[in-house]
Amino acid sequence: MEVEEHSQEARPQPAGEPGTPEPAATSTPKRRVNRPRRVAAAVRAAPETSATLPPLPEDRFLDREMSWLAFNERVLELAEDENVPLLERARFLAIFASNLDEFFMVRVAGLKRRIAAGVAVKTITGKQPREVLEAIWQRTDELMTRHAECFRGKVLPALAEQGIELLHWEELEESERHSLHTLFRERIFPVLTPLAVDPAHPFPYISGLSLNLAVIVRNPQNGNEYFARVKVPPLLPRFMPAGEQRFVPLEDVIAAHLSDLFPGMEVQQHHTFRVTRNEDLEVEEDEAENLLQAIERELLRRRFGPPVRLEVEESIDPHVLDLLIRELGVSRNEVFYLPGPLDLTGLHAIADLDRQELKFRTFVPATHPDLSEVETAKPVDVFAALRHRDVLLHHPYDSFSTSVQALLEQAAADPNVLAIKQTLYRTSGDSPIVDALIDAAEAGKQVLVLVEIKARFDEHANIKWARKLEEAGCHVVYGLVGLKTHCKLSLVVRDEPGGLRLYSHIGTGNYNPKTARLYEDLGLLTADPQVGEDLSHLFNHLSGYSLEPRYRRLLTAPHHLRNGLVERIEREIANHRAGKPAYVKFKANSIVDETVIDALYRASQAGVPVDLWVRGICALRPGVPGLSETIRVRSVLGRFLEHSRVYLFANGGSPEVWIGSADLMHRNLDRRVEVLVKVSNPAHRRELHDLMNLAFAETTSSWHLGPDGTWTRHDRAPDGSPLLDLQEHLIDVRRRPSRRIGGLRGRRP
Repeated sequence: MEVEEHSQEARPQPAGEPGTPEPAATSTPKRRVNRPRRVAAAVRAAPETSATLPPLPEDRFLDREMSWLAFNERVLELAEDENVPLLERARFLAIFASNLDEFFMVRVAGLKRRIAAGVAVKTITGKQPREVLEAIWQRTDELMTRHAECFRGKVLPALAEQGIELLHWEELEESERHSLHTLFRERIFPVLTPLAVDPAHPFPYISGLSLNLAVIVRNPQNGNEYFARVKVPPLLPRFMPAGEQRFVPLEDVIAAHLSDLFPGMEVQQHHTFRVTRNEDLEVEEDEAENLLQAIERELLRRRFGPPVRLEVEESIDPHVLDLLIRELGVSRNEVFYLPGPLDLTGLHAIADLDRQELKFRTFVPATHPDLSEVETAKPVDVFAALRHRDVLLHHPYDSFSTSVQALLEQAAADPNVLAIKQTLYRTSGDSPIVDALIDAAEAGKQVLVLVEIKARFDEHANIKWARKLEEAGCHVVYGLVGLKTHCKLSLVVRDEPGGLRLYSHIGTGNYNPKTARLYEDLGLLTADPQVGEDLSHLFNHLSGYSLEPRYRRLLTAPHHLRNGLVERIEREIANHRAGKPAYVKFKANSIVDETVIDALYRASQAGVPVDLWVRGICALRPGVPGLSETIRVRSVLGRFLEHSRVYLFANGGSPEVWIGSADLMHRNLDRRVEVLVKVSNPAHRRELHDLMNLAFAETTSSWHLGPDGTWTRHDRAPDGSPLLDLQEHLIDVRRRPSRRIGGLRGRRP
């Protein structure tokens, strides 16, 4: 997620492509920034490269919501795969559940909000918003049912075979129940608050994603029945330990002790339910006088967003369900009936059990060889290494702590370092990055930090970091209303005998040491003066007032990144027609932008080979005769979350490669500050080229996208043998002396 700028003053929009100056300002800067408007699709459409090309068909796009659900289905397929280690299958079940929670909180909530406001328009597939919503309900119901069946019918029995049991209360031994009785009295009962519903007690507010018990109790004196709600405490373990690797859901423990919560009453029935609410954050422009305060106010509103989903156990009493539907204000279509237990995000705790034989093999990231070459008994001297060569990092295979983190920590301690400039979108709770920036400021260095306080679901944490950094003396900038600073940038200014030298890092992932061990990302460490100068201009442009800088090694959004990519696609078309080498190879999390997709279609119609490596959403239809016959779309999922973005062009035989933070989505290209950096080292370009080719090899396991939007898994050879696991292969590569995919890691000329 991302980082932003100052709260008081409006800032000029971020910079663009080399040699494309922005018109000079004609009025005094105002204290309010207008949200960038989305250009109409017809205006954004890529220009035709030849009058002979037929018009593009209207049905050339896939629905983005269905494509996202297809991505989560691929996650579910990993949970269903018996060749995946058992505890990792449990983790994929948890990931599927948390992914779907966010999908409802943001995507479904946004769609409902637009429908209610009367501003929803047809999607790029021509569907009415109500049609999309109904399709989502149907598809998610199928997937949630399949998810529950995978847990109950496959993973749960397999866990039991390995001595890991998730049991119901009635399945526990007497001694285990006795221990849980004691635990309930000492640790659970004091936290619980039963809330009755009667004329004196209105229906209670049900917080989003909370697990609840709907309880019906009877007064034995007058025979009246009453409804009450008991919230399952979210800070207690989801699955309570009952014995040696034996667990029971927390709600089962509470249900077994309901008589303690309602003394004198008769507990007639109880049912588990869970509500998902709209938790997307919106900041209106007229609230932006103080962006920090506006975000804090909106976070308070988020807690009371309208419901968008109600999950209930399939055994729920119809009268209880009617009451929940009526009081929560949800429709029947938004009710999902599931076998218990609800909320399988808690399976992360089971996946964390110390049973290494049931997990992926242990992998510890190692120091990149271009950094370890200068090692002695002392820690890595990143400055010394970068004076000799650029370093292309590939996390988590290359260690984040001995590269990016080491750069900032050494910069904070080095008396020759004069300034550090940094973007922060998301970071860890005990962030060594933040600690290094604070140390640098306290040592008297100039420290500028762009903290994106609108990073979804990390707003609270980022506000805390922003204030902590400000208290330490850092210059903290919050960003622009209407834009998120999503780029991943570090710049260190060091005083050296030959003059000031600039050390830069441009990455595809967040400055988070914890997720750097789980997310696949790329990063470029360099002392190249062109990159350093570009970043200096960009940071100044974001934190102050300036005209559009001229960049030599960067492509930036929101102004010029889309056009820069489209121009390069059109260049491939021209090169192909001229008989020169031509191809396009992209790696991204999502490809949705219509302008870029249309440019790729035109490239395919001209005969240019196009390979798209997409983790999540893809709105492009590959393999359609006359439209996209030369386009292949692949997806790779595994133990690491594929997160890097790579844009590679044949460029007539002199390959051009860019890496950075931008996906091909409207929000990235229109409403975010994004940066791509041009990779100049030939060895690094070869390495990324080899990585792309390996992902598309027929011997590599992946999912293939068909023209109808269906993803098909290809993980077995014709003889039944498993295909190459890309991520496990890269782990093996890092354990070899050469430590490369292909080519050599070269020195900068």
